[in-house]
Amino acid sequence: MRPTPRLLLSHPAHFLSLGFGAGLSPWAPGTAGTLLAWALYPLLRTPLSEFVFFAMLVSFFLAGVLATERTGQALGVADHGAIVWDEIIATWLVLAFTPPSLLWQAVAVALFRLFDIVKPPPVSWADRRFKGGFGVMFDDIVAAGYALLALAIFVNVFGI
Repeated sequence: MRPTPRLLLSHPAHFLSLGFGAGLSPWAPGTAGTLLAWALYPLLRTPLSEFVFFAMLVSFFLAGVLATERTGQALGVADHGAIVWDEIIATWLVLAFTPPSLLWQAVAVALFRLFDIVKPPPVSWADRRFKGGFGVMFDDIVAAGYALLALAIFVNVFGI
C-alpha cells in the first residue's frame, strides 16, 4: 500500500511515523525524513538543556515504537519505506554529538544515511532480530552509533 495524504492525516500516529509528511516523498523518503530532522534540529536543540533534550529523545523514541507499530500495521508492512520517524530520531541523536558546523553536520548526516542504507552488522542483525515498532526504531539507533563512531574517527583525524 502506498501511503497517501489521507492516511497521514487519519491518525496522529501516522502523522508522526510519516515524519509530518516527509515520508510521502516519492524519492528517497528516508533521506527526506533525515533532511527534515536536520532542518528542525536547531529549533529543538537550541532552547533546551542537554538533559531535557535527551529526555525528549527518549520520549520520542518510545512514542515512535508505538506510532510506527500502528502505521506499519495500517500499511501492511512493518518497516515501510514511508515510515521515517526512526530516521528523524536517529538523526537528532547523531547531531547532538556532532561539532556545531554545517560541514561536520553534513558529514554526520551523510554517514548516518550510509549506515542506515547499507546496514552493516550489527545494524542488519538488529533489523532482522527485532520486529514491530521497536525493530523499526532500534536498527536506526544502531546505524546512528556507527555514524557517531565514524564521525569521532574523522574528527580526530581531520580536526574540528
